[in-house]
Amino acid sequence: MGMDIQTTQPVVTEANLTEWLRFSYLELNPQKCRSVLSRFGDSPVQLFEEGVGALRARCPDLTERQYTRFSEASTRDFDKDLLTLTRLGGTLLHHKDADYPSSLSQLPDSPVILFLRGKLSQDDRFSIAIVGSRRASAYGLSLAAHFSRELCKHKLTIVSGGARGVDTRAHAGAVEAGGRTIAFIGSGLDVTYPAENKKLFEQIVESGGAIATEYPIGARPEPWRFPARNRLISGLSLGVLVVESPVDSGSMITAREAGDQGREVFAIPGPIDTGRNAGCHKLIQDGAKLVQVPEDILDELGVLTLRAPEGSETPRAAAVRDLPFLIC
Repeated sequence: MGMDIQTTQPVVTEANLTEWLRFSYLELNPQKCRSVLSRFGDSPVQLFEEGVGALRARCPDLTERQYTRFSEASTRDFDKDLLTLTRLGGTLLHHKDADYPSSLSQLPDSPVILFLRGKLSQDDRFSIAIVGSRRASAYGLSLAAHFSRELCKHKLTIVSGGARGVDTRAHAGAVEAGGRTIAFIGSGLDVTYPAENKKLFEQIVESGGAIATEYPIGARPEPWRFPARNRLISGLSLGVLVVESPVDSGSMITAREAGDQGREVFAIPGPIDTGRNAGCHKLIQDGAKLVQVPEDILDELGVLTLRAPEGSETPRAAAVRDLPFLIC
């Protein structure tokens, strides 16, 4: 699929924001979103003005449940959603807007609309995803924070999913290092999940990072949402680092998405007697790059020189000495 031509003027404006909120309420998959909009001048305003009869005539491939959802959206009051978005300082980013990440726009299933708290940056094209188990060991948590901090020193954006465990430590490590981090969440912007990460999410935004989701205001963190959002974690990034993962972890889904998207996959090995690292070992067996120090990632991606901090010393020996599980 070719890259969308991006506009210089924002597609989502104050005048049509409510109708975009109304359209997002339908929760159609990205391909279906594009298909429906293309038959109504790419305008949710026109879509809802013409109504369900026109939708049935022009989009006969929708399900009855989707037509019903459209009828609900047509009469629903979105003032509360608009107020919630405003209170959060949230924005909507259309896939044809100039600020939409080019790495995401290349995906065949990129979201038509992204809900954002904070801002994305052109520098986010230099991103690394760090993912792993929600029930990570002290070993996995310390490595997630260490790699996040060190990669931030090379001005790489850390991307993850805001979940418990490795995700949380990766985001926190970036904040602690004064770097950028982006969390793709599996719920609406107004739904903090897990609840204990409320302060962390605020810190991410305050530090210049972003919370991003394709799901509408009020969307609950249903289990099916998380595998879908994983493609965005990998899609924004140059590569995905799996820190600690059993074979049935959501991190393995992210790694598979990365491979399908042409992104690099990295994995850290670990003890073999707990099962916590079986996913990482499987990835390495399947061709993922074995990672021991952050320089392994930087070397592989060719960004070590490009993103090296001024006056920094980056010999592998020094990196190995700094590994948390060797000095604790």
